[in-house]
Amino acid sequence: MTEVLAPKTCTIERLVTVEDDVKKVIAGEKTATRRNGRYADIGEIMELQGHKFEVHKVYQQTLGELTDDSIQSEGFANVESYKNYILSMHTGMPWLPHMKVWVHEFRAL
Repeated sequence: MTEVLAPKTCTIERLVTVEDDVKKVIAGEKTATRRNGRYADIGEIMELQGHKFEVHKVYQQTLGELTDDSIQSEGFANVESYKNYILSMHTGMPWLPHMKVWVHEFRAL
């Protein structure tokens, strides 16, 4: 049975836009991204600098559920480095363990 997902809040073109993140995706160092909304459907194709990636998983997770192992899919060694990166981009954003994010996992085609 397929899980029914909430409606998208943005488009796949906005899923990965930061230059360093784009480089990590192309290099295979980043295979997931977390957003506060849902940006893609399962099976949707993201294109970055001529490279195509298919979204194969979309699900919600709380910030408190993040582990050093799970965050490596974001291209970070541990949760603390990921947290520092996110908070540097979103000034004033609180880091609350119960805050939910949408996880988008993708793979190269």
